[in-house]
Amino acid sequence: MVRDLQKAKTVGMIAHDPLTGITEYARPVGVVAAITPSTNPGATPINKILNALKCRNAVVIAPSPKGLTTCARLLQFVHAQLDLVKAPRDLVQMLPDPITKDATHELMRLADLVVATGSQANIRAAYTCGTPAFGVGAGNVLVMIDEHANLDSAAQKIAQSKTFDNATSCSSENGAVLLDSIYDAAIAALERAGGVMLDAADKQRLHEVMFNNGKLTSTLTAQSPAVIAERAKLQHPKASSARFFMVEETGFGPDAPFSGEKLSPILTVWRAPDFQSAKELIAHVYSFQGAGHSVGLHTASSGAVMEGRADDLASHLPVARIIVNQAHAIATGGSFENGLPFSLSMGCGTWGKNNFSDNMNYRHYLNTTRIVRPITEKVPMVEDLLENYFSQFPK
Repeated sequence: MVRDLQKAKTVGMIAHDPLTGITEYARPVGVVAAITPSTNPGATPINKILNALKCRNAVVIAPSPKGLTTCARLLQFVHAQLDLVKAPRDLVQMLPDPITKDATHELMRLADLVVATGSQANIRAAYTCGTPAFGVGAGNVLVMIDEHANLDSAAQKIAQSKTFDNATSCSSENGAVLLDSIYDAAIAALERAGGVMLDAADKQRLHEVMFNNGKLTSTLTAQSPAVIAERAKLQHPKASSARFFMVEETGFGPDAPFSGEKLSPILTVWRAPDFQSAKELIAHVYSFQGAGHSVGLHTASSGAVMEGRADDLASHLPVARIIVNQAHAIATGGSFENGLPFSLSMGCGTWGKNNFSDNMNYRHYLNTTRIVRPITEKVPMVEDLLENYFSQFPK
């Protein structure tokens, strides 16, 4: 994040185009209400704090009640740094304990801008509070492994991503769609990477603990595989030493709750006969949950196959990001190995009922004022504007 902010212009004149005669100035938005989740109670608040301060704003954090202690400790460090540069501590504040819905809603109503990350109920509240807001969509990332992928490399990246923060990131892979021709080999690679495939009986044991009437409970959220194995009484001999678990699935939707976001190191696995079938399956799953966020593709490392398949997914799936041959939870939020801006809040576009599809970054914490100067008039001819049309449909 410091890489992105270090040379970013956020004060005064930030751009000038002599051809258009337009000069842009960065202006603060004012007081930012930052709504943050329990699943990421430290990193998400500091991300929003740094973006807000970089753009000369004040920020008030409304943490999840479960994240209150972590956020309060974080603010102690932030205030110590503000003291060092002789900046007012009140630039960064937090709602007092107890955190209530009423207090959070009042904060959103009074602020100049709301930036919300968390449950879909909180996102809807942000968008309907009457204050300009940026909110993000639900996770439920799927990744496809095709017949051209380096299977061990793909498995290691999925394991790295799936075990990061016990899979609480919205960018963590919740499912993998494997092509028939490499299915067994891909499962073997995932097992070498520390995954444990559960049988139908253990899958049912998980189901009974994880879901209540098809809805995800918090019982296994953010828990380690060892804790999950104990709470679900899993019988697999390697359950207590697994890095992550795998369960096979054929369906999607409310009757197949493992097809949704799980917020735990449990990877749902589907089998598809070919690339097009895999793409269609992903689209069906996203029609249930996860539309707008992103999809992963493990395929050839370069060349026409990689570009062609990435283009196909980008042209047809309802997602804002196609992450190619990378550990998803790390890559989606921007990494040193790709060009995305660092972020912990991913806009999901209209697919995810959001008003933006970017990685939320400092640009979302700015107003922009433009000086517009007169330039030499250039009026195009109608014939030039409609040349292609008239070539097909003559006047």
